[in-house]
Amino acid sequence: MSDQRTGLWLIGARGSVATTAVSGLLALRAGLAPPTGCVTARPELAGVDLPSWDDLVVGGHDVVTTSLDKRAEQLAHAGVLPHHLLPSLAEGLRAVDAEVREGYHPATHRGAQAVAADRLTADLVSFRERHDLARVVVVNVSSTEPPVPHLPEHDDLALLEAALADPERAVLPPSSLAAYAALRAGCPFVDFTPSTGVALPALHRLAVDRGLPYAGRDGKTGETLLRTVLAPMFTARGLRVRSWSGTNLLGGGDGATLQDAEHAASKLESKARGLAALLDEAVTAPLHIDNVPDLGEQKTAWDHVSFEGFLGVRMSLQFTWTGLDSSLAAPLVLDLGRLVAAAHADGQSGALAALAFFFKDPLGHDEHRFAEQTRELHAWAQGLGRYGA
Repeated sequence: MSDQRTGLWLIGARGSVATTAVSGLLALRAGLAPPTGCVTARPELAGVDLPSWDDLVVGGHDVVTTSLDKRAEQLAHAGVLPHHLLPSLAEGLRAVDAEVREGYHPATHRGAQAVAADRLTADLVSFRERHDLARVVVVNVSSTEPPVPHLPEHDDLALLEAALADPERAVLPPSSLAAYAALRAGCPFVDFTPSTGVALPALHRLAVDRGLPYAGRDGKTGETLLRTVLAPMFTARGLRVRSWSGTNLLGGGDGATLQDAEHAASKLESKARGLAALLDEAVTAPLHIDNVPDLGEQKTAWDHVSFEGFLGVRMSLQFTWTGLDSSLAAPLVLDLGRLVAAAHADGQSGALAALAFFFKDPLGHDEHRFAEQTRELHAWAQGLGRYGA
């Protein structure tokens, strides 16, 4: 078995982020595009032994049936993918699409959640064995879920597994069931969404018991990325932020999902926790997320920061960020697959705190300042053992 061949299994494999990531990976392999936006291609990580683009084998789960090549065409029309690349990518997209299996949907599943977990686990094991892979990293890029109430079973693995076997109960949301199945299959897990995912004590225990690393959550790609750079500036200069208001305008699948207040709650909570930590005190920080279908895959964020200077003088900062979220997220998904694979090969387990750099609500770490996160990431990566050693 090659010690470098690595599976990249995407939950939500036919969504915008996943399709962009797969298309980008295929373009990088063929030399059709430079690795712009890929942190693992930066000079600071040049000496780290990571699986190459050619070493990554992609599969996934999804509950939708639109094929990857058709989804790529839609994204090209939306301006996310360059039209001229599609003919060169079509065959590769169809090959990856053949590796996508039916995901878990609570509305259509019948019976105990343990049955669904067994099926998801079997898909991962089969994928790893068929492709002779050293390991498979599972990355959740599916739609954001609403927050879930905490249950006693979430704290205890034995209680959790007993509840999963009860056909009358649904004790885990889809993201956490995917994480449970991944860990049972011996796969590291990454949550790129603000959903509950692996962030349960029982799943942490399972990861540690199996010697598996995990990372998350909620990929940091736009407005929050700027906040983690700008907020420490105010604190370092002794300027008091009085309020930090934000408005997000977006369309596409994310816009439709986050139009629902329950689903948006996860995103809003994730953003709020990071801002409070950055400013060392609670501030008035209203944030609105509005669905504007006309924007398609584009997202615009506008922030207004009211702050106080010497002798109480009031001042303000405003900024606008307009980006294509899938284009910003996709290279980070590839980065995380490579870095988590290397961490697994290095024998690390539990939450990978040094990967806080990638997330709004990092698991295992309360550091939100981007400069500090960057330094920690580089130091951690340079300290990894030789891949596969």
